[in-house]
Amino acid sequence: MSIPEESRLIFDWSRFGARRALWPERVMLHDETLRDGLQSPSVIDPSVETKVEILHLMESFNIDSVNVGLPGAGQRQRDATVRLCREIDTHRMKIRPGCAARTMVVDIQPIADAVQLTGVPITAFIFIGSSPVRQYAEEWTIDFILKQTREAIAFARRENLDVTYVTEDTVRSNPDDLRVLLTAAIEAGASRVCLCDTCGAAVPDGTYNLVSWVRTLIEELKADVGIDWHGHRDRGLDLANSLAAAEGGATRIHGCGLGIGERVGNTPMEQLLVNFKLLGLRDDDLSRLPEYVRRVSEATGVLVPVNMPIVGRDAFRTATGVHAAAVVKAHKRGHEELANLVYSGVPAHEVGRRQEIEIGPMSGNSNVVWYLKERDLPCTPEIMKAILEAAKRSDHLLMEEDVIAIVQRVEKEQAAQGQAAR
Repeated sequence: MSIPEESRLIFDWSRFGARRALWPERVMLHDETLRDGLQSPSVIDPSVETKVEILHLMESFNIDSVNVGLPGAGQRQRDATVRLCREIDTHRMKIRPGCAARTMVVDIQPIADAVQLTGVPITAFIFIGSSPVRQYAEEWTIDFILKQTREAIAFARRENLDVTYVTEDTVRSNPDDLRVLLTAAIEAGASRVCLCDTCGAAVPDGTYNLVSWVRTLIEELKADVGIDWHGHRDRGLDLANSLAAAEGGATRIHGCGLGIGERVGNTPMEQLLVNFKLLGLRDDDLSRLPEYVRRVSEATGVLVPVNMPIVGRDAFRTATGVHAAAVVKAHKRGHEELANLVYSGVPAHEVGRRQEIEIGPMSGNSNVVWYLKERDLPCTPEIMKAILEAAKRSDHLLMEEDVIAIVQRVEKEQAAQGQAAR
């Protein structure tokens, strides 16, 4: 029996009604795990060999570019930048490296030095704050920011560096200042501009408006310049803002593995990969996604929350009777894809996961039958009843050793009864 087309089983409200998204054909991804991700106050800066492992995992998802560090921060960062660029060159990776730098020669020069050492082109992500609140706090004028911008990009271009110009706190910057700064950056030779929600202050409508406005500005300048979006998650709107940015015209979106980064972090790269695939904007093989997140977690010391979408322990796990029954029924129809759709917005098989059914206080017979059969354990009515009664008395899920102990106890009791009857 073949499964019906998904379009017949699931109604998509995003394609019906007054508001319909205008998605691009494809969105590029830029991974900031090894730079902004490591600016979290709670992470460990991994060894360079561990960074190389993570780099290869990024490559397996066809991530377009990666920030390999801020070499102006010290020798450790410079060494890692060179090592990662050499790895990209040796293995002829498609992923393109970039480095962060303030609008200062002391930050940009180490990037140029790394290019000379490795022969690998590196994009300089040159950043400076642009919002009025930053200007006030730093005692900067717009003329000072403009001067820093022009001089930094001019130096980078003389060093033959590709430049992405990054305005920090873009979402709280006014259009007059942004027009001046972005125009100057483009005229100085920046090939892309990066719009930042540095403080996680944006909402999706504001993100869309900002990106659309910048796209129109670039069109007015008749420039061939791409737009990046870099979003933080302070208000929990990081993913929603990233989707709004893509809809508004951003062609490259930034993220970090496990969403690590400054304060509460960045947009999780694993969520970007999955959502863009489900939206048809990318077609990456995501079977190694759990490995990527696990490696980032181990390397940085950041634990994966059990309820983290896609990669959390509970993402495809249920102990609820109604949910389990629906999944079991879908499996009985012989379709893993159907089982992955009936109670999940993310197909588990697409991300190297599978549906898991546990036994707990909210479970029913379906949970017990599935659990026992999955482990090749006896499934008699007496065993099922004993397990379900234990689950109902418990305040938590039964562990596998608990279930096995119940099975053994019931079998022993039945054997004893059989001997007594003889």
